[in-house]
Amino acid sequence: MKFHLLTIFPAIFDSYLNESILKRAQNKKIVKFQIHNLRDWTKDRHRTVDDAPYGGGAGMLMKIEPLYDALNDIKKLNKKIRPTKRKIILLSAAGKTWTQKSAQKHANLEEVILICGRYEGVDARLKKFIDEEISVGDYVLTGGELPALTVIDSIVRLLPGVLGNENSIIEESHATAGVTEYPQYTRPAVFTIGRKKYSVPKILLSGDPKKIKAWQDKQQKKVK
Repeated sequence: MKFHLLTIFPAIFDSYLNESILKRAQNKKIVKFQIHNLRDWTKDRHRTVDDAPYGGGAGMLMKIEPLYDALNDIKKLNKKIRPTKRKIILLSAAGKTWTQKSAQKHANLEEVILICGRYEGVDARLKKFIDEEISVGDYVLTGGELPALTVIDSIVRLLPGVLGNENSIIEESHATAGVTEYPQYTRPAVFTIGRKKYSVPKILLSGDPKKIKAWQDKQQKKVK
């Protein structure tokens, strides 16, 4: 699976994409990341990607021309991909909220192009050339880079061969829509601070699989 990231701050991605599970997924050739600097598609000597909005208002907007040209060129890098196997996503506070179900759906794609907005957003005409507008929550960030990483991380961990234990994605929070995972514990069985002791629930130490499973099911919580 290939991810293209379109941004004006390409260095932001260097650390996160090259650590832990995402790095191992690349080493296994399960995923590939390609970062594109939007300024490479500008035509003036200042490499301008933004301008003032028509009608006035605070802040600047990302211009349509470099964004459109960049998308056209990125799509040409792999002409064999069917449109149904590729999604062009704009990260935006005004978009549809990203969920675990969204990640599961997108894990079946071959290519994802993520547009990281900045400033006050992008020229609205860009929406004619994308597939989806995605938000990671009801709040505003300074740019789309962090949301892009969130989307990537949530998808990649669902791909076969990425996680060490494939069962990890079956019982985790939100694997079933609206349900969070039961609490889990590890050694020591009793954690002591001064005179206060914090013990692991006895049922988990019983060795009885049926009772443990019943307890786990009971402890799962539904998200409001």
